[in-house]
Amino acid sequence: MLRRDYLVRMIEEMTDVLGTVFSLKQQKKHTEALWEMDELYKRQFRLNGQLLNSLSVKDIIDMFRLGDKVEADKLQSMARLMKEEGLVHLEMKQTDEGLMRLMKALHLFIYSSFHGADKELWNVDREVGEVLDAIKGYRPPADTEKLLFRYEEQEGRYDKAEDVLFRLKQDGEVGNEEASAFYSRLLQLDDEALERGGLPREEVLEGLQEVQSKQ
Repeated sequence: MLRRDYLVRMIEEMTDVLGTVFSLKQQKKHTEALWEMDELYKRQFRLNGQLLNSLSVKDIIDMFRLGDKVEADKLQSMARLMKEEGLVHLEMKQTDEGLMRLMKALHLFIYSSFHGADKELWNVDREVGEVLDAIKGYRPPADTEKLLFRYEEQEGRYDKAEDVLFRLKQDGEVGNEEASAFYSRLLQLDDEALERGGLPREEVLEGLQEVQSKQ
């Protein structure tokens, strides 16, 4: 209960600050918006934007690790703030700065969802979708795309999972065995689920046959 109360208070403060950030963005006061978020980083996470920019996603995750568990709710809240910061940098035409933060946010959102994050605190699926829209045309790091592949499959978007799989295969990040396992998993589902996921059974069979022919 205490943990939930703490998280609710944290989300409330973040929501207030993000409202202020939105207003500042509307006024084109981007530097002030970044200041607001940096102060929030310090209050809630005892970090600052400059430090986060220098850390890898693995380093960030390790900072939220307690023994063999991860503070997934705090991690996804961090991701929400990084996402907003990234969007501000894009509006400032600082593309590299913006993309770096957005791609880290994407990784952290998905990682936290796999490690027990409460998806009701932030609408993680919506957040992931918005980050993907913001970075459209750019490729996330391979480790992030591997997470994204698992995430899209888990969420039942099999056509999108296949798209990520193709990119990973093209880059040599996954092999035919993993691709074959993906299609085999899908064949265990009913036709309705496959249709709903954008990958009809005949396309799954075609994908499996193509992969097996290359093994």
